[in-house]
Amino acid sequence: MMQSWLILSDGGGLQEEGPALGRPVLILRDVREQEEAIASGSAELGGTDPERIVAAVAALVADQARYARMATPAFPFGEGDAAQRIAEAIAEFLLEPQRADRL
Repeated sequence: MMQSWLILSDGGGLQEEGPALGRPVLILRDVREQEEAIASGSAELGGTDPERIVAAVAALVADQARYARMATPAFPFGEGDAAQRIAEAIAEFLLEPQRADRL
C-alpha cells in the first residue's frame, strides 16, 4: 500500500488503512457504510459504474491540490492506541482503594 498512488477498494479494511498511510481511497460503492474516511477527506465514493470510476481517478490526476489534500495522513478510525488506553483503564480500576478491598 505504501507504494500505491491511489487505493481502489469496495470497502473494508483498506478504507481504514489507506488514510492512515496517506493514500487516497476511492470507494467502489454507491452507498457509504463507514463515513469516517469520507468525512476526513481521505476517501471518496467512486460508485460502481466504470465510467464514473475512471472520471473520479482522472479528476485526482488532474487536480494535484485535491490529491494532496486526500493524501494527507488521517486517523478517522483512531490512532491505534486503543489497547494501551484499555490497559491503563484496567490498571486504574484495579488500583482504586475501594475496589482493591473487594478483590
